[in-house]
Parts: sequence; structure tokens; C-alpha cells
Amino acid sequence: MSTDSALEQLLSRARGPLGPAIDLDFGFETGPLAELGRLISRMNGFFLFNAGVQVFRVGEEGLGHDMLHWNTDDAWKDTYGGLADDQFCFGQDIFGTQFAVVGGEKVVRFDPETADVTELGDSLESWAAWLLADPDVNAAASFAYAFQRENGALEPNERLVPLQFFVGGGSYDFDNFAVKDAVTAMRIRGPIAQRVHGAPDGATIRLDLA
Repeated sequence: MSTDSALEQLLSRARGPLGPAIDLDFGFETGPLAELGRLISRMNGFFLFNAGVQVFRVGEEGLGHDMLHWNTDDAWKDTYGGLADDQFCFGQDIFGTQFAVVGGEKVVRFDPETADVTELGDSLESWAAWLLADPDVNAAASFAYAFQRENGALEPNERLVPLQFFVGGGSYDFDNFAVKDAVTAMRIRGPIAQRVHGAPDGATIRLDLA
């Protein structure tokens, strides 16, 4: 990893590690999972941009959720009815938007409310460059700083859930958010994503949240 790479710039800003040192190898010589193994081997989980972005740790001990358990069906993916099965999620932003590797080849952004996937590139370097290109929009940097300054720092296992979902017109006003365990936050939104995903623009969808 060259000193001027985007990943190196991210690591220089990282707050971590979140877990004990680990030598991680996903069994890939190249591609984003090879990069991820090297990244976690250097710093086992960390926060970026005022905790606007979290990269999960790996292992039984540490702060926040373990990456490997996070990707099991019984953590939260079962609530998405198969829509998240192809995503190996390695991190998330403060709103629970997932950053994931698909097929060992592509890095994507996974919307927790709609299960829509946005391709960011074919490497973690591409993901890092995307974050650095606009940290306030892509990494929620300013929002994360302002919200936690007013409401207190989130715990490493916590993220935010909008009380009125973004897909339903919810705002970014601070009083529209509840602090939840990140697993709980995803499980809340899974059934919503199943209803919303693939619906045509302008469709009326009844969301039974009680």
C-alpha cells in the first residue's frame, strides 16, 4: 500500500483498533477481500470521520460488532429475505448504510431501507477514494460530529435509525433519530426493505411499523 494511496490516507485518520491484533486472510491473493484482510491485519477495526464510518473488527474480543458474526443470517440478514445474502459487509456509516464486497470482486454501498446496491468500484482503494472525495456526503462526517456533540457519543455497537424513514420522506433533523444497537437497527429495517425493494417510483406502500 503506497503512502499516497487513498487507503493509506484513511488509515492515517482512523481511530482504532477496536479489537486485538489479528492476522486475517480471506484466501484471496488479489481483489477487495485480499485488501480487506491486509487492512484488518494492520488495524483490527476502526472509526473514521467523527465515527461517521465504522469498519468492523474481527474476533471474539473488542468494541462493536464482530465482522464475521455481522454477516451471519441470524444477526440481521434473515430479516431481508435474501436481499442481503450476496453482501459481505465490512463496515457501515452512522445511519447503517452498509459497505460490502460482492462476489469477491466489487465494493458496494447497500441501502438498509431499500436494499438498493450502488457499485463503488472493484477495490477498497476505490471505496476509500469515494469516501475522501466528499466526506460530508459519503461518510456523514459533519452530521456525525454535530449529532454526537449535541447528544453524546454513540457506543461502538450503536448506530442511528430514523423514526420516519428516509424512503418515506424522513428528515435529517436530530429529533428524527433514535440510537439503537446496530443489529437491532438493521433488523428494524429489513422488513421495510423487503416491501420497498423493486417497487416502481411513486408506488404507494403500506408500512405496518407497530
